[in-house]
Amino acid sequence: MDINAPDEDETNSSSSAISAAAGFETRAIQLGRDFIHDTGAVTPPVWLTSTFEYGNPGGFDYTRSGNPNFRLLDRTVASLEGAAFSTCFGSGVSAITAVVSTLRSGDVVVAEENLYGCTFRLFAQVFAKFGVVVKYLDFTNPASLERIAEHAPTLVWIESPTNPNLKILDISAIASATHAAEAALLVDNTFASSYVQRPIELGADLSLLSLTKYANGHSDVLAGAVCTNSDEWHEKMIFAQKALGLQPSPMDCWLVSRGLKTLAVRMERHNANALAFAQFLEQETDARSVRYPFLPSHPQYELARRQMNGGSGIVTVDFGRDISSTLDFLERLTLFPKAESLGGVESLCCHPASMTHASVPKDHRLSVGITDSLVRFSVGLETVSDLIADLRQALSAF
Repeated sequence: MDINAPDEDETNSSSSAISAAAGFETRAIQLGRDFIHDTGAVTPPVWLTSTFEYGNPGGFDYTRSGNPNFRLLDRTVASLEGAAFSTCFGSGVSAITAVVSTLRSGDVVVAEENLYGCTFRLFAQVFAKFGVVVKYLDFTNPASLERIAEHAPTLVWIESPTNPNLKILDISAIASATHAAEAALLVDNTFASSYVQRPIELGADLSLLSLTKYANGHSDVLAGAVCTNSDEWHEKMIFAQKALGLQPSPMDCWLVSRGLKTLAVRMERHNANALAFAQFLEQETDARSVRYPFLPSHPQYELARRQMNGGSGIVTVDFGRDISSTLDFLERLTLFPKAESLGGVESLCCHPASMTHASVPKDHRLSVGITDSLVRFSVGLETVSDLIADLRQALSAF
């Protein structure tokens, strides 16, 4: 069943009248208002049902293999990502699992060396047991593009911006090199969001999102998605969702759909707050380094300006201190709870070496720049002067 295909219930819906050329905000708000013509509900309900009677117009049978809330979310995410298809999953890690489950023993994945810790862990501790081989490259080095073909990969896996070092990778150039090597390119778009960056439009075959983060935006949902223009990849994702039991809950899909309606305005505030926050760190502290894609000092600043519609909401800073004083500093912050997630309306701080990337071997962490003094800030929607004041007071005893 094609979850993006219209059915009888959707023919006269609001979504069918929304042009693909409509603005991002219009599509985010107006798409996904289907299955409602018999009630006139402005917001579709949550279909908290496991089982559907055979022969219904939507073609639903069992929620593990499809639900109206899945279909509405998929349609909206696909449109916002500039893709033909989207498949939703129970979490970002479920989305990762769905893609990697398509590989066979002996297949090679060429990956950016600075990956999300859980992605690294899945490759190293789970899929390695099934014979999947991963080769890591620094994709900010132009020579890495020539090395892709040497490894004869099935899949190339990158993030941009990367977690947590905020490296910006040239998606179009990597896509060209990947396709020349007869492989598929996946871009984890979580740190950017669909509003800031659309990898499919830049040549990627797959764009993966943890919808838990910016898409939902309120830290109360786990969900993920994989977007593509490929019929073949779309079918693989639908199979993985059903066969591996990676589906989300209808309620979580409803919450993400609600969150997407404000994604544009939230991201504009994230962009503005994070830039001001990064400028303060760079100009008024003795931090060893400050990374933010839209700071002119960022090594890939020009690429970020060309590839992204804003710098997103993450700022990474290396204070150059030992681990004990770094952790003490984080404890003195009052507006930045120490937590592993990101992308919510509230600000958070994270110590990657002991939190998100603790499962990554220390020698690998250090080789990619994840030091014991590195701190990742997810800058939220609070009054930015208050965030800076909180940072200032915590630094005063640092």
